[in-house]
Amino acid sequence: MKTLTTGDIAKVCDVNLRTVIRWIERGELQAFKLPGRGNNRVTEKDFVAFMRKHGMPIPEQFQHAALNRVLIVDDEVQVTKAINRVLRGAGYEAIEANDGFSAGSKLMKERPALMTLDLSMPGLDGYDVIRFVRQAPGISDTKILVISALDERDLERAIECGADAVLQKPFANSELLAAIETILALGQRKVGS
Repeated sequence: MKTLTTGDIAKVCDVNLRTVIRWIERGELQAFKLPGRGNNRVTEKDFVAFMRKHGMPIPEQFQHAALNRVLIVDDEVQVTKAINRVLRGAGYEAIEANDGFSAGSKLMKERPALMTLDLSMPGLDGYDVIRFVRQAPGISDTKILVISALDERDLERAIECGADAVLQKPFANSELLAAIETILALGQRKVGS
């Protein structure tokens, strides 16, 4: 886990060191203290989340921290575990949620670059989650890959709600990885342009 000092953050954000310390003291920027001297350290992940929350441009050296993070949302635990194994095997950091409510919470906390999403879930269904993400500040640009066994009409409705792409169950692992790589590559081109 890569960490940053308050001085590192001050340089990146082009602010005074005291400003960074105030962000930490107010709880806006998550940090931990080193034992002994008590110096603050911030994980790269928390720093990237802070920048996104405040609409700050993310410097290129930190973009990798979130670009490989994927949130898997499916109410079938076996499906989330299977997708998780495939993603981890391909070098992605995978996070799991088994319902729409926990998906929203993990999106806000973890700030993944992409979310795989089942449409048929109890409570908040996939369509509700898509609408929530597209309207929520700070996470509205999260890429969404819908993975569902529903028919073409339902998959088309997901695209209309704001999903970036769809993949019909059952699917091959290679199809899953290709879809994720394509969506993330398109997102990177947008960031760079």
